[in-house]
Formats: sequence, structure tokens, C-alpha cells
Amino acid sequence: MKKINPHTGILVALAVIACWFASLFFLLNWHFNWSNPLVYLMVFVQMHLYTGLFITAHDAMHGTISPNKKANNFIGYLVVFLYAGFFYNRLYAKHHQHHHHVHTEKDPDFAPHGFWKWYFSFMLNYVTIIQLVIMAIAYNLLKIWVDEKNLLLFWVLPSLLSTFQLFYFGTYLPHKGEHDNEYHSTTLQKNHFIAFITCYFFGYHLEHHQKPGMPWWQLYKVKE
Repeated sequence: MKKINPHTGILVALAVIACWFASLFFLLNWHFNWSNPLVYLMVFVQMHLYTGLFITAHDAMHGTISPNKKANNFIGYLVVFLYAGFFYNRLYAKHHQHHHHVHTEKDPDFAPHGFWKWYFSFMLNYVTIIQLVIMAIAYNLLKIWVDEKNLLLFWVLPSLLSTFQLFYFGTYLPHKGEHDNEYHSTTLQKNHFIAFITCYFFGYHLEHHQKPGMPWWQLYKVKE
């Protein structure tokens, strides 16, 4: 496999951040009409861009954004804070705990329950009181300049929907049930378009566990 340019990861990360910010800036200032179908499409576009922020943070956790540790971690801290006021060091520890103890009682991403119990268990492992306080402060500050309906529809709702996207395609589907491999993971059938729009290729989840040092934008090549 061709060697990856060490600067490409930073460029990809900056592109994701720029797309998220540009879209959000436009949407928060959009004088929209509820009858316009593009309004509802843009909710899902923004959801996908929120998911991109988190996937970028995930790349940082595996050191694949930049070989420069300070640059790699800075982007990791930035994107999880932009995503929902998370703290990177806490997510970093829990994510690596998942990789080291996948599908066991020590795995913070695993719960042997149905979808909803698993989802809420998953969220409670990551959401903190301080994070909720940060988001409440941010919401009330943004209300000073942004119409509240825009704020709810394009800032709050897409980020919440993104948690379902990340959980369903990146955790629940790959890890539910029993598996005959050491990573207790399954994988999406090869379809790069579906793999990208569902969760930035993390439906190829067995491949991710096999090669955690592969950035999201190269993960499809492992499937090849």
C-alpha cells in the first residue's frame, strides 16, 4: 500500500472542520421557510458533518492525523469540543479501553442489551455534567445572536442525531451478537458509497480493529 503523506491527515481534518463550520454558519443565519424541503435535507447534511468531527477526533486518538503529537492532539481536543463540549483526554482513555477490552465488562462501548439500553449505557459512559454545563452556556450565548429555531434545528438536532449515527453504524451493528474473531466485530459488505455516508467507512469495523492506525479516509483500501 502506498505510503501516506504525513501532511494529508491534517489537510483532511481541516477540510472536515471547514465544511462543518461553513455549513453551520450558513444554516444559523438562514431565513428559511418550513415548507422548503431543503431545510430537512440540511439537517441530515449537518448531522453527517458533526459525525465527521467525531470521526476526526477518533483518528486523532489513533495518532493518524499527524506524526507531530502536539498537532495531532490539538486537533483532537478542538474537534471533540466543537462537537459537543467533550474533553479529548477522557474520550481517548475510554476509546483505547474499548480496543483493549472489546466485548467484555471492561469495554465502555459494550452493553449486552437491546438497542436503546445499549445506547443510553453508551451515552452515560461519555456524557458528563461539566459537558452539559458547557453546552447550556454555549446555547444561551448563541441565542443572543442566532434565531432560536435555527439554533435548535441546525445546531442541537444534528448533533443529537449524530450520536445515533455514530452509535448505530460504528458500535451497535459491528459489535452486537457473537462473532468468530478476536475483535468481536463484523463488517459492512463492500460498498464504499454506503460505507462513507453511513459512518465515514467505520461500517468496515473489523478492518478498523485489525488496522486501527489506518485513518478513516484510507480505511476503504483495507476492504479492497
